[in-house]
Order: sequence, then structure tokens, then C-alpha cells
Amino acid sequence: MAKILIADDEPDIVRLIERYAMREGYDVTGVGNGDEAIAACRREDFDVIVMDVMMPDTDGFTACKKIHEFKDIPVLMLSARGTEYDKLYGFEVGVDDYVTKPFSPKELLARIRVILRRHSAAKEAHAGEILRGAGIEVDTLGRNVLIDGVKTDLTAKEYAILQCLLQNKGIVLSRDKIMNEVWGYDYFGDDRTVDWQIKLLRGKLGPYRDNIHTIRGVGYKFED
Repeated sequence: MAKILIADDEPDIVRLIERYAMREGYDVTGVGNGDEAIAACRREDFDVIVMDVMMPDTDGFTACKKIHEFKDIPVLMLSARGTEYDKLYGFEVGVDDYVTKPFSPKELLARIRVILRRHSAAKEAHAGEILRGAGIEVDTLGRNVLIDGVKTDLTAKEYAILQCLLQNKGIVLSRDKIMNEVWGYDYFGDDRTVDWQIKLLRGKLGPYRDNIHTIRGVGYKFED
């Protein structure tokens, strides 16, 4: 049974998501702010977090960053704001998906199912594999990324894209291909999401940022 943590300062929202999630057999825990979400994740493990952005004391973005310092849990962010900047910042701090309020509970649960499938499949498919390209090394068992021997912290999506590119070195991958591999075939977003994540990933690769080549009108490829 997958465990879902819901963090939102609106009790009605928490109860609504709880009701739909429990109908599908999920084990659900609800909290009212970011600090409570962080504390809950320290106490126990969750398979996915549904997090509101605007919460008192500690907002959702900050809570997401703090949780990812000690646990790799996918996060679906809820927000009344749907600007491109908000989404880009959300991806930068490690958000897996972004849903704008008001939302359809059925669509929200569909997105949760996608996240759970992708996160589980990614862990199982590549456990123990070592990937290398230029001065980059990825240990898929420990989910560690080394750049010239120095450990580098990536968000879950940045890590997944880098893994995908290294597994296909020298091969041009379309945006659709990357999206399908990283987010899943039934993801609801658009291919600009890939461009945003590639930009963020390049910013963390230091001297090897340009080893990710943009193939204009098509997509991306990694070359040594």
C-alpha cells in the first residue's frame, strides 16, 4: 500500500484529497504546514508528497528542499499560482509535478499514480549500474553523481534526465522521448518542461554543461 503525505493549510483540501486517495487504497497522512511535513518525513517513509506552496511559517518550496536533504521522496506541488516562473522554481527545488488550484481530484490521483509508477520502475530498472560520460559518473545503486570525483546534488528529475542521457550517449533523444522516459507516457505536461530541466541540469554540471548538446528542433544528446 503506497503511503501519501498531504501538506496543506486548508483542512478542506486535505480532507478532499484524503477521501479520494483512500478510495484507491492509499495510506494517507495529512498535515497543516511545511514544518509538520518535514517532521513527518523524519519520523516515517512516504512514497509521494502532495504539498501546497503557500503555507504559514515554512512554505512548500522550502519544505521540499529540506526534505530532499535527507530523503528522496517525489513531490507533487499544489499552488493557486501557475506562472512559468513558479513552475521553473519548483522544478529547481526538486518538484516532480505541479498542479494549479482549483484542481480535479481525479486528475490529481492520476498524476500521483504516474509518479509512483515512474519512481518505482526507475529504482528497480537500473539498480547497481554505473554510468560514465566525460568527467561525470553516476552510481545508480546509491543514486550518487560525481563530477571530477566530487559529489554533486541533483534533484530527482535532474538525476533522471542525466541518467537517461548517459544511457543513450551519442544518440539524439527527442523531447517527447525524454519526457516519456522520465515522466511517463501519461504525463500531462508539455515539452517545455524538458527544456527547463535541461537548463537546470546544465547549471550543475560545471565544465561538462556543454556535453549536453541541443539538437535544434529535435531534442538533446550527450557526447563525451
